[in-house]
Amino acid sequence: MAARVVRRGLLLTVSKCNKNFAQRLLRGMEYNCGQVQTRAYNWGLSRTRARPACLACALCSSLQTRFMSSRNRPDGKVLETVGVLEAPKQQGKYETGQLFLHGVFGYRGIVLFPWQARLYDRDVGPTTPDSKTESLGHESKEVKGKTHTYYQVLIDIRDCPHISQRSQTEAVTFLANHDDSRALYAIPGLDYVSHEDILPYSSTEQVPIQHELFERFLIFNPSKSNLPSFSPRDTLQAWQKKNHPWLELSDVHRETTENIRVTVIPFYMGMREAQNSYVYWWRYSIRLENLGSDVVQLRERHWRIFSLSGTLETVRGRGVVGREPVLSKEQPAFQYSSHVSLQAPSGHMWGTFRIERTDGSHFDVRIPPFSLESNKDDKSPPAGYTL
Repeated sequence: MAARVVRRGLLLTVSKCNKNFAQRLLRGMEYNCGQVQTRAYNWGLSRTRARPACLACALCSSLQTRFMSSRNRPDGKVLETVGVLEAPKQQGKYETGQLFLHGVFGYRGIVLFPWQARLYDRDVGPTTPDSKTESLGHESKEVKGKTHTYYQVLIDIRDCPHISQRSQTEAVTFLANHDDSRALYAIPGLDYVSHEDILPYSSTEQVPIQHELFERFLIFNPSKSNLPSFSPRDTLQAWQKKNHPWLELSDVHRETTENIRVTVIPFYMGMREAQNSYVYWWRYSIRLENLGSDVVQLRERHWRIFSLSGTLETVRGRGVVGREPVLSKEQPAFQYSSHVSLQAPSGHMWGTFRIERTDGSHFDVRIPPFSLESNKDDKSPPAGYTL
């Protein structure tokens, strides 16, 4: 059964409707009726494809046609097979070495290790008493934090130029190990991916992902049955252990306003001494998703930043990171990362995005409040990129 996943220039930004349809379709497929092929659309040759052998194949081919017809395709490019699509896991976690396509941004990647985060979803009502939750109060509204799985992953660098709905190639940033309190450096091609955004596949290639850390962190091990063909090297386990405080994903915050969902993930980066005082740094990643059918555009941001030292800062500006992204059914999501520093070990951030409709009207989308917490007992600098 030749079921193809088509991506634009090795990339497909999948709308929520199409993603959910594809996952429901895959769950209902009979996997023994033939090889399930994942195909990357590298600005592809056109509509030539194998004749479907069953109804499920016909539906997949129809899905492929819709994706292909929605893209502008330069001439002279072809479809490339990248592997065999697997059924997404409805329960349990993906193992280290699992290859996947990102369900929203479409890039190829591989799982390094999982994180168990607390997801504070302000769109969800109170949960049952026996749920594993923690509370986060704000504006007299109690929000329950539920355990949710995310993954630290490597991104295939061949796909990075085509991820148009990201402000930059995703990276994990660290404080530099010297006296400049504002100096940062980054490891590009590292990302955090939610469990539901993983579309798993397998490959017989020994190096299916192009990233400078791939062969330093993973080794091809085809003898593993019913598991990914790649195992962690000792260097990956040592790097994870050494950098755990600066890589750890602990809290995720989510809120939806008028079909625009905002997800925030803060990361503590460490502390530096500057002019006889301490400066604490955080990185935060923000994803906006258009869950509706109307085309909208982000025009302005409005931040409120409160520090434990008692200061309250207001930040206003056009767009985010120099962009004013358009969110549509074809490209429903946009993600970016930024940084904030405080002269106190903790604080809070919250705010709004001003969104414009096609008729020129505006509305404000709430950014869920999130705390900035540091590890006050840890005075050592982050180990960063050391292996």
